[in-house]
Amino acid sequence: MALLLQGSVTLLSLVLTGYLTYWVQTRVDFSNSGNLDAIRSGGILLIVLGALAAALLSTVTGAVLQGVIVIEVSRATLGEKQTVGQLFRRFRGRIGALIGWAAIISGIVVGVIVILGALIALIVAFLGVGGVLLALLLGFLAFAAGVVLYLWLGTKLSLVPSAIVLERLRIREAVARSWSLTSFAFWRVLGIELLVAVILYFTAQIASIPLSFATPLLLGLTDPNGQAGPTAIAIGIGVGILGLALSVVVGSISAVVKAATDALIYLDLRIRTEGLDLELARFVEARQGGEELPDPFLPSAPA
Repeated sequence: MALLLQGSVTLLSLVLTGYLTYWVQTRVDFSNSGNLDAIRSGGILLIVLGALAAALLSTVTGAVLQGVIVIEVSRATLGEKQTVGQLFRRFRGRIGALIGWAAIISGIVVGVIVILGALIALIVAFLGVGGVLLALLLGFLAFAAGVVLYLWLGTKLSLVPSAIVLERLRIREAVARSWSLTSFAFWRVLGIELLVAVILYFTAQIASIPLSFATPLLLGLTDPNGQAGPTAIAIGIGVGILGLALSVVVGSISAVVKAATDALIYLDLRIRTEGLDLELARFVEARQGGEELPDPFLPSAPA
């Protein structure tokens, strides 16, 4: 499912941005108007809007995938193996809140980057050479502060999607819930998140090594003089397609592992602080006896 979603989004994004770029370039090349600057500016704006639309689609797809994985992990703790249809039925009603949360995070990140970029551009424009040095210093300080802020807020808010999906909370309530659950386990949660991120990063790098070694070797054998003939072009296209497919596969695996990690941390913290394991065991025993109990992950369930 992750491969299907990630692959579809990647393909649609490539088609959209590629078509817009081709259309804009064609319009500029064959335009009889004397105002080419306006045409170029409008074309660049159109390409940027297309890229933003692709990014929004990726955000929505990532949110949906994350919610489905959270449900899959939670039901697996009860010994259940859900079909895709069952997962989506359980996920129904939470899609809007999860997409809203993903949009809020993306909007904040984009807004901070735009504001910082505009501030640096103004400093350089008004202060000249001195402004460049000041902008570099400001950029370094902003980067360092951004890393610290990202690690802190990213850890404190990492359980928001799990709370939205499993406890069916609103965004504001889910933020408070994640903040509360991580209050007494911040460093442990941060350590787990960083460890998983490092593992995924190095795994992606290792997966790309064969392709990076094979590409220059094939080009050297088929086009030793560097004339960029048909064979070399075909190899370049093939390598590009393989690289894209590899990135989709690695990205899908990374998305699944990251979402599953967050879900497991959420369950672990509820077990440690609320005795959720006892409620889960009671739910399984009652189900085996033919009794139906409320969803044990809901906050209204007795602990």
